[in-house]
Amino acid sequence: MNETIKKTIERKILLNPGPATTSIRVKESLIVEDICPREEEFGELVTNIRSKIKDVVNADETYEGVLLGCSGTGAIEACLSSCANSEDTILIIENGAYGKRMKQICDALGIKSESLKFEWGSEIDWQLLREHLASSKIKFKVVSLVHHETTTGILNSLSELCKIAKEYNLRTLVDAMSSYAGIKIDLTVNSVEYLISSSNKCIQGMAGVGIVIAKRDELERIKIFKKRSYYFDLFSNYNSQKERKQFLFTPPVQTLYALNAALDEFFEEGGIDFRSAKYSELYDLMLKGLNDIGFKALLDQRNNSKILTTFLEPLDDKFSFKGMHKYLFERGITIYPGKIDEKDTFRISNIGHLTREDIVKFLHLVKEYLSTEGIELN
Repeated sequence: MNETIKKTIERKILLNPGPATTSIRVKESLIVEDICPREEEFGELVTNIRSKIKDVVNADETYEGVLLGCSGTGAIEACLSSCANSEDTILIIENGAYGKRMKQICDALGIKSESLKFEWGSEIDWQLLREHLASSKIKFKVVSLVHHETTTGILNSLSELCKIAKEYNLRTLVDAMSSYAGIKIDLTVNSVEYLISSSNKCIQGMAGVGIVIAKRDELERIKIFKKRSYYFDLFSNYNSQKERKQFLFTPPVQTLYALNAALDEFFEEGGIDFRSAKYSELYDLMLKGLNDIGFKALLDQRNNSKILTTFLEPLDDKFSFKGMHKYLFERGITIYPGKIDEKDTFRISNIGHLTREDIVKFLHLVKEYLSTEGIELN
């Protein structure tokens, strides 16, 4: 018996840093025939996705794609828990909440680690990193970095990290959660051991799949390490997908179909050059609009990713982020609170299947909210 599914859904404009607004094509890809994930047909889907996720960052034949049924944080945990043995120490570069989260993961799992801390939102002092590596009594084995730190929107230099890692013979672990498929990354230019993202941000799929792109020889190297996790053991997951074309455990079946559709959409529309240019255009429109209204960005935009921007809340007592969020949400737009404890901020992201018209609508509604509350920023 054939079944027909009909449902009308209202399109939402998500200006949070993920999950992002998705296309009709991606949404429709979720509706597929039920299938056992051990079938050969599904195995081919997994293999194809593993190849496509590498192509996004121009990863050559020395890299392998590994898929995990989890959030992006789960993929980070899989890499941190697998990349070092019991004697190794990981150096974590921290200039935001997501660098801090790496340290929290290591602490929770008993992984030896140390944080080199910079003020949240500040540029990384790469010379200070060199001096720390040269003077430290600890011989670090791995250095980790958040490429795009969505606490503030700052973009940290991948090329500087790779240069220093090579100088000090360090393996590199890069959180590219919200830069992958949104900012150009070329692994033939900046080679890293582990690059990590998820299915629900700039690739514009649905939430539920962790993405790891890792050096094949690195995956083979870590297989002898004592496992810190059963589910998140990276080599075991990789080996199952390579040898059997299957997830080690039950995969998020429909989300993988959506990821496959999102990857096809990415390449068909022009790949990273098109998508990064589109995001940049939306960023320019959004930033100018909010500046003209009277909002001030937290950071000098010279180092902004053009994917997410943190704004200072106005000092006007009548302004309420919760009030503005509610006003916009009731009209189909979602914005995101800040993550800096000592400053009142909010964040606007411009990723996902968005249009100029979406940003224009957002700016119009912000003006409308301020007028309704009697708030004048200029």
